[in-house]
Order: sequence, then C-alpha cells, then structure tokens
Amino acid sequence: MGKKILLYGGKKAEYLVNFEPGKKIQTHLGVLTLPEDLQYGKRLETHIGKSFYILFPTTRELSMRVKRTTTIIYPKDAGYMLIETGIGAGSKVLETGTGSGALTIILATIVGKEGRVYSFERREEFFNNAIKNVKDTGLDDRVEFHLRDPATDGFNIEPVDAAFIDVPEPWTLVRPVYEVLKPGHAWVSLSPTIEQVQKTHDALKESGFIRLKCVEILEREMLIRHGKTRPKERMVSHTGYLTFAWKVEG
Repeated sequence: MGKKILLYGGKKAEYLVNFEPGKKIQTHLGVLTLPEDLQYGKRLETHIGKSFYILFPTTRELSMRVKRTTTIIYPKDAGYMLIETGIGAGSKVLETGTGSGALTIILATIVGKEGRVYSFERREEFFNNAIKNVKDTGLDDRVEFHLRDPATDGFNIEPVDAAFIDVPEPWTLVRPVYEVLKPGHAWVSLSPTIEQVQKTHDALKESGFIRLKCVEILEREMLIRHGKTRPKERMVSHTGYLTFAWKVEG
C-alpha cells in the first residue's frame, strides 16, 4: 500500500489517496496522473488544466476521512483530550469504544512506534471496519484490538497511562478502568448528554477519582475577506461533553 498523500485543488477539491507512481486519480476537476517520485508541495495539472498540489496529510485528515459506521470523535475534542491527559511518545493508552477507528488513529500517531494503544469494541461490525481503517493508515503495528465488552469481562492488559472512553454508558467502565489505570493518571470520556455526564461523574467520585471536571469544546472558523472578515455562519458546535478525572489511591 502506498503512502497517504493529500491532493489539494481548493477547499472543495481535496482527495486523500495512496501514492502510487503513475496512478490515475479521477476528480471532479479532471483526471490527475501521479508523478513517478513523491515530492510534497509539487503542482500537478489535470487533463483539463486544473491545478492540484501534493500536501502532507495531517492527523486530522487521516482520522476524519475514515469509512464511518459510527459517529467519530472530532479533532477539536481529540486535541483537548490529548493535552489534558499528557500522553506522548512511548505512552500506553486504553481506548474503549473503537467505533470507526478515528480516535484510534490519533492515539496511535501520538504514542509512536514505542507506544501502545489497547482498543476495545463490543460490536463486531464496528470492530472489523475500524481494523481496516487503521491498517489503511499503516499504524496498526502499534494497536492491539480486542473484541469484547470490558464492562463485564474486564481489560486484562498492562497498566496504562491514560484511558479514553467513548461508549453510551461510561459509568459501567469506571471500576474496570480503575484496575488498569496507573495512579495519578487520567480518565477522559465523551458523552453527548448531560444525563450521561452526571452518572459518570457520580461513579468516578464514588470510585476514588479526583480533580473531576467537564468541558465542551466549540470550533468556529473565520471567513477572511478584505474589509469584511467575520465568523462563518456554520460551525462545529456540540459534539459531546468531555469528562476528566484522575486516579489516586486510598
């Protein structure tokens, strides 16, 4: 499988593809022929003379463009989750609710080759699609996939540096996570409703987690025009509430 590249011909003409020398790419602006050598920043022309550029794909593109069988965690939320949990190269992290694998890709990128992502999913149709999506990015060598429900079966993995929870009932995972999360390290869960947050908050507090907090992240892009710059009419608003907590002993 070739290396992922982003072909950019404008905001409405972006294509994430595998680079293969001489490969023909069908676009709504004509047919592109990929060059023999990969050169980022290179300008290409379609058969009707429209320009495209070869860009290095960001983690945002890799995660947002997965084949979706579920909702996914958006970059605006994922970025805040990464900063607050403090993970980095070499970290061992737990993810429950693999879904379509979007957050899995982000976590695998951050922990690097020396790190490990333990990803759990209870629905087989989601599980198989997520594995394909992660393999398509070439990051599957640092991910360990598990098809089971840890709320009933536990995790049975090594201690982890952070836990990322994206399931409808996160409160059912508080005790299992407590067993594998390193002391002093963070839990974070995403929930779309306040009622879910309340139940999760209560379960975390009862299980000995401290420093609990809940935030909502909004993202609004600016429309840049000379003399009339303003916010765009549309924005990525509510996607979920992020609940953070830290494990302590005693």
